[in-house]
Amino acid sequence: MPELPEVAALTDFLTEHLTGRRMVRVLPVAISVLKTYDPPLTAVEGGEVTAVRRHGKFLDVGTGDGIHLVTHLARAGWLHWKDEVPTAPPRPGKGPLALRVTLDSGAGFDLTEAGTQKRLAVYVVRDPQDVPGIARLGPDPLADDFDADRLAALLKDERRQIKGALRDQSLIAGVGNAYSDEILHAAKMSPFKLAASLTPEETLRLHEALRTTLTEAVERSRGVAAGRLKAEKKSGLRVHGRAGEACPVCGDVIREVSFSDSSLQYCPTCQTGGKPLADRRLSRLLK
Repeated sequence: MPELPEVAALTDFLTEHLTGRRMVRVLPVAISVLKTYDPPLTAVEGGEVTAVRRHGKFLDVGTGDGIHLVTHLARAGWLHWKDEVPTAPPRPGKGPLALRVTLDSGAGFDLTEAGTQKRLAVYVVRDPQDVPGIARLGPDPLADDFDADRLAALLKDERRQIKGALRDQSLIAGVGNAYSDEILHAAKMSPFKLAASLTPEETLRLHEALRTTLTEAVERSRGVAAGRLKAEKKSGLRVHGRAGEACPVCGDVIREVSFSDSSLQYCPTCQTGGKPLADRRLSRLLK
């Protein structure tokens, strides 16, 4: 799933390629992708792109007409830039293509989604806050005012594991499964530790890991073409998706805990005092 660093890179890429251009055609190929009907999708056609912004994991393409084309790529969605959009209309129901945008220059982009779980979402709104997922977002962890005190205030009443708290978009915007693993590894913290139990020193350590991990990922992604961002993300991950490999910090074997629809990876030596974490479906959680 694209998370804050990849969406930030896509925002930069689209700012460079879209600003000042007009969207002459916006074609939905998968009907399920469109989540709003008023304004209609055609309202963005003819509009000049004035700004591209990021809200958590949401991409917001704003036009001079005050209409916004907002996208959430979900777990399996992606954006593919095309210097020249094919003139032949795509065939609905064939392949992963969900939506195609053509600019006045003849360039444009496709939104695609792999797999059978169709969660990619496109909204046409007059105000980004009209998108429910944006309206409920918590603070951006890279904002200037997101300091350790603010993180402590967010976590003080959270009676759940820190891994789940970091992934909650209404608590902190933009962090998903992959970067929460990376942040907790950098913070030397168990993913099953109760969020409300963090000491002031642990909160400071988590805040530093959160900011540093995301900032470094954004910097690695900056300037990378949209088509290479997935590979760039994977290359920069230390523990996520690397079960069975050696931890780059201590050399221990990276372990995994599997869930019904996801998994987490961690280093026992760095994060849990050398103890393997039990499968949360079968036994008590380690804290």
